[in-house]
Amino acid sequence: MHGRFSVRRGVVAAAAVIGMVLSLAACTPDRSVSIDVPPQVEGALPAETQEQLEAAVANAMSAAGASGAIVGVWAPWSGSWVAGVGTQTPAGGGEVTTDMQFAAAKSTRSMTCDILYQIADQGLVALDDSITEYVAAVPDLEAITLGQLCDGTSGIGSYTSRLLGLWLDNPERRWGPRELAAFGLGQERTAEPGAQYRDSDAGYLLLGLALERATGKSARMLVEEYVADPLDLTATTFGAPDPEAPVLTGLFARQEGDRRNCLEPVDITDLSRTVGFTDAGVTTDITDLGRYAQALATGALVPAGERLEGALPESDSSASWLTVGGGVYQAGSLIGQHGVFPGYTTAAYSDPESGLTVAVVLNQSAGGSGFGARLAWELAAIASKAPAASGQTAPAAGLPWTPEQFHQEISDSAICAEPIS
Repeated sequence: MHGRFSVRRGVVAAAAVIGMVLSLAACTPDRSVSIDVPPQVEGALPAETQEQLEAAVANAMSAAGASGAIVGVWAPWSGSWVAGVGTQTPAGGGEVTTDMQFAAAKSTRSMTCDILYQIADQGLVALDDSITEYVAAVPDLEAITLGQLCDGTSGIGSYTSRLLGLWLDNPERRWGPRELAAFGLGQERTAEPGAQYRDSDAGYLLLGLALERATGKSARMLVEEYVADPLDLTATTFGAPDPEAPVLTGLFARQEGDRRNCLEPVDITDLSRTVGFTDAGVTTDITDLGRYAQALATGALVPAGERLEGALPESDSSASWLTVGGGVYQAGSLIGQHGVFPGYTTAAYSDPESGLTVAVVLNQSAGGSGFGARLAWELAAIASKAPAASGQTAPAAGLPWTPEQFHQEISDSAICAEPIS
């Protein structure tokens, strides 16, 4: 009897394993996803266009207190410009190069939502599931759904401003996502769930914890399986940079009076990526960041219309052309994301029709996310007017702003007591 029972149990177990393997195979995303953008013309953008782009970057670096920047601009009908600008620190430290890795910052949010939408399609979760179904011991969150966490409409607060000083003084300390999220949950909620947008790093951490619980996989595995591998983002990873890769130095200028000391910033390159987790914890390079923006805009992983359905203004004072939803912003015809991770300010946007794509990183975060967004939008406005290469046709549609508008806004937002020469 015992022997027969053992054999039968082994058969049942084997059948279960086979069923699990087949189920996982059915649920695993394709290994390669195409991005439907117009073919990129070979060669550089015209010299006059490059000069305008260079002037825009120089102005933003000066205003934001950045000693270095990496920029990519791709106009499929005209050419491209990918450049490392400046030096690693105000004192030098070597030139900035285009192969350097850096924190992807808030593009991590978009990736977290990419994962959510894909596993929802697989039936592992539903967008209207309560966060409490997956994350235990979180107070009074029953009415908050996974979809609201992705949209930024949960009403939950943020933790970064409360902890930044600790991070600057002890950058190598590792933090748990629950520990971080508690600082955001401790803030008063400004609206009922689903009513309005509120920037919430804590919300994206809770969403990441839910995704881990629902799939039984780590956030690192999820980013690799659902985002990096399908899009062939070879320099993009969840967590710290590749130890063999060059890394852009990340800086933070401390406040001194009503201005910041940009000449003697804190080097915060080694800040643990755990402080960002599924809100800002991904590392990338400029080529991958630009390619990812194209994937967002064209809906390569998730249809753009699906994630932007019901998009809301960022605030009551936002421009009419700027909305946010599904972990992305829509700025005119551009779709992408922008934000900061201590030491880095990034932005990446793409137009799904023309293929115009801009990706930027500044190695200074003290000025906030506005510098990255405004620079990206200024560069896009410049590049949108680039003349067509031989045999090509320039797109007719424009953007609802001018380069001069954001150039001036960036200048007016300068944070430094003394500009970096």
